[in-house]
Amino acid sequence: MPRLPQILLALSLGTAGGFLFFFLGLPLPWMLGAMFSTMIAAVGGLPVLAPSRIRPFVVAVIGVMLGARFTSEILGQMQVWAGTLSLLLLFVLVSAALVVPFYRFVGGFDWKTAYFAGMPGGLAEMVEIGEARGADVRQVVLAHSLRIVVTIAMVALWFRVIEGYAVGRAILDQGPPLQLVDAALLLACAVFGSLAGRFLGLPAPAFLGPMILSAALHMAGITEGSPPGLLVNGAQVILGTVIGCRFSGIRAAELARAAWLSLLATLLSLVVALAFGLVMQRHFGIALEQGLLALAPGGLTEMGLVALAIHADVAFVALHHAARILFVILLAPFAFRLLGGERNGT
Repeated sequence: MPRLPQILLALSLGTAGGFLFFFLGLPLPWMLGAMFSTMIAAVGGLPVLAPSRIRPFVVAVIGVMLGARFTSEILGQMQVWAGTLSLLLLFVLVSAALVVPFYRFVGGFDWKTAYFAGMPGGLAEMVEIGEARGADVRQVVLAHSLRIVVTIAMVALWFRVIEGYAVGRAILDQGPPLQLVDAALLLACAVFGSLAGRFLGLPAPAFLGPMILSAALHMAGITEGSPPGLLVNGAQVILGTVIGCRFSGIRAAELARAAWLSLLATLLSLVVALAFGLVMQRHFGIALEQGLLALAPGGLTEMGLVALAIHADVAFVALHHAARILFVILLAPFAFRLLGGERNGT
């Protein structure tokens, strides 16, 4: 089947899933609906193909939107955030120390695969580093893809069902109407931010670059604009579709086993995140839901959307997830060598 019809089929299913979740009043409907509908289609053998080439443009839109939530008041909080970032680094070490052995002894993975499947880093980065060091790439992809899916679903449901937040039905507080000058500035943030992110070698450059540039303009008071809600909802549909299509070619039995492992591993990480969130609340005055979102082992983009949905401090959440990814990128290869993974092949 040609690529374009496969992509259109995936986007059609993703859009239908988004509308279904929206009308059912489920949390983060456009992203979760698209994600689950295309995941079911992919595992069921339908010829869906992820629109991967437009994903960078999509995450750039979301990055610009989240960057619009940065304000000049953030600078006064940096001293407190230095303490919470230190806790974040400790959280990463504790989480990895629990989840990596879980995948080795409960999942039955070899040590290399367990190591890169259990490290709480970004999917692309862990797959790339793990493949270079001999890990089973298929298992690493499954572990991290499902970690993101499970985390998004559990966190969104927690805030909707337990905490009572209206997650996703009306998450966009657009502020002033978008003027032509503001639209041009936001477009420049998306384009030049993405280019700068790649040039600087940032993780998730198409997301972090636009977010940082957008944040700088908003903190300086140059613009107060934000991308239109329709554009952001469309971006969420595409993002969910890309995540769901990652499961193409995965047999149902293999997915079921990986899903149980991911569910237990993610629960383990979330329990640790909750404990550290309570420490943040007690010693730094950070709201528990904000601390939990900053530590939850989901994707940077996705957790930023949840933070936006519950009106948490997007800047705080985004900064901590960016720091987590950077720390794991630096830590994982070094610790792997230190533990002798490259030498003894275990």
